[in-house]
Amino acid sequence: MSTILMSERASRALLGDSPELTEALATANLPTLLAAYVHLSQDADFLERFAPHIRPAFSVPPTDIPPALADELRARLRRLLTTGAGLASTPLPDTLAQRIMSVTVGEPVEDEFIALVYDQCGFKPWIDRSAIPGRSHPPAGFRVLVIGAGLTGMAAATKLREAGYDHIVIEKNADIGGTWYENRYPGVGVDTSSHFYSFSWEIWPDWHHYHPQGGDMQQYLLEVADKYDLRRNMRFNTKVESLVYDEGTGTWTVTVLTADGQREEIVANAVINGHGPVNRFKFPDIPGLEGFTGPVVHTAAWPTDLDITGKRVAVIGTGASSAQLVGAIAPQVAQLTVYQRTKHWVLFNPEIAHEVADGMKWALAHIPTFKQWFRFRVFWAEADGLFANVLKDPAWEGNDLAVSQGNELTRQYALGYMRQKFADRPDLIAKLTPDFPIFSKRIILDNGWFDALRRDNVQLETSGIARILPHGIEARDGTVFECDVIVCATGFNVAKMLGDLTIRGIGGRDLGEEWGEEDPRSYLGMCVPGYPNYFHTVGPNSAPNHAAGQNLISECQVNWIIEALDRTVAADAKAFEVTRDAFDAWNRKVDARMPEMIWSHPRANSYYNNSKGRVFLSWPWRLVDYFNETRAPADGTYILHR
Repeated sequence: MSTILMSERASRALLGDSPELTEALATANLPTLLAAYVHLSQDADFLERFAPHIRPAFSVPPTDIPPALADELRARLRRLLTTGAGLASTPLPDTLAQRIMSVTVGEPVEDEFIALVYDQCGFKPWIDRSAIPGRSHPPAGFRVLVIGAGLTGMAAATKLREAGYDHIVIEKNADIGGTWYENRYPGVGVDTSSHFYSFSWEIWPDWHHYHPQGGDMQQYLLEVADKYDLRRNMRFNTKVESLVYDEGTGTWTVTVLTADGQREEIVANAVINGHGPVNRFKFPDIPGLEGFTGPVVHTAAWPTDLDITGKRVAVIGTGASSAQLVGAIAPQVAQLTVYQRTKHWVLFNPEIAHEVADGMKWALAHIPTFKQWFRFRVFWAEADGLFANVLKDPAWEGNDLAVSQGNELTRQYALGYMRQKFADRPDLIAKLTPDFPIFSKRIILDNGWFDALRRDNVQLETSGIARILPHGIEARDGTVFECDVIVCATGFNVAKMLGDLTIRGIGGRDLGEEWGEEDPRSYLGMCVPGYPNYFHTVGPNSAPNHAAGQNLISECQVNWIIEALDRTVAADAKAFEVTRDAFDAWNRKVDARMPEMIWSHPRANSYYNNSKGRVFLSWPWRLVDYFNETRAPADGTYILHR
């Protein structure tokens, strides 16, 4: 493995000794300042002085660096940045890079993570195909069609261009962004921390909050689209209706519906489906809903002109979208009734609403390597470090509401937070306490949800909905809430992964029929035998439901797909197809693993599972395992059609 090169900026220019630098050194994250200093200076002895004081995330007691040692770090870094004194003249060795990782997160970072960290934290991309000597370039006329211009579609467009592939992206909306273009309800935000939930090749220093609000996320994606000129290969207000494979030519005929209602056929050699699982929202099946006389809206299609100020509002659902919405609108509405069907575990992260201080922003933008090391720190705290929560301990005998000692400790933390927030409201504690293990379904990060439920103008209804009346909602206990607006925070049809898209492969086989309404299967979340050169991203059993990391999964899938296309091109073949044996073996492996995971717990029931209980969505290993699995297609798992 090659060494990390020293920051280009550090090697060519020094920073002025300014008030901005002073503020950055005083307020920026201290372990990250340490990482940047040791990266630039290679002072391993100074690094070791911090090792006894830095502890893993969420530790009790927490990291506690002595003030004198912290001041010495700041002074050393100031001197290095402003005078160049102590700046190393050689690349950072891998061994020291790994030691920086381990010391600054307070626990060992093993060898298996190094390649992932180098790639995902912006130090060194896994591969730049444009710079590979002797690589076979895609032939003229070889075209890739990408469905969707959200996070995954944008990643595909960026890397396809880098690899020299002619491509076109078809997007049903008027602009890029996908989920973050569509979801504009009050309070919309991201569970994942800002400084990790982004592209590894475009680490943004300009986040306003440590967890991005929806508008911030969309702004980031807009800026990426502008910087990389992605719209040049995109068609908006156009929807893909069907894909039909031609065995003779090895191409896909893609039928699209344009904004003016016309149908058009596009021929492509390969299709990357990046339409995602969370853009097909669903309304609840409740009698009388269509007869309600006021506005009925879904959080995923929030009208820009909807004014709920001073209104009586009913919110159906208590998942993540509902919690964000309710926390935002409760102070604005006259009355609010929230209808709960299922309970959810709630965790409190004090950073959820914190703004990024000016000094921290300056450090991210100006101190060499700081933004890369901070991204690493966020990744380590929010990714595979949480995996133990979803892995069953066969020896666990504590209770049936947890799957391990660590999972029980997390449950107790959540219970303690709930009891503290509702110390004078035992009725809400009874209504909100789940009867299933924490992390067996998506958790809620509290950003005003619990505070909203305490308000005098907010009522939590748990008896269920009997029917919708023209001017309100009747609960099953007979109570009626007269309201002006109904908001459905009722999620998406995740299990039907193709939506209304028709896909016909070899011999006319129909992928929609094979997957049915709720039982999709694939190889590595991407491929299905019988459908050459069709790649379904964010597909079955590839979602990182133990932690943050959808951006990482998307990048891994794009990497693997382009590797598959490169092998096709290098062999002068028409198409790449995963074998039935590889597909079957992979699904047997996933099925054998699932009983070991929390999502198969008898009390678990979420959109990760279908109606028969099969966990069709979740990736049952760590993120690092997916990263290592998707460096390239394994020999013997595919055939090339010539």
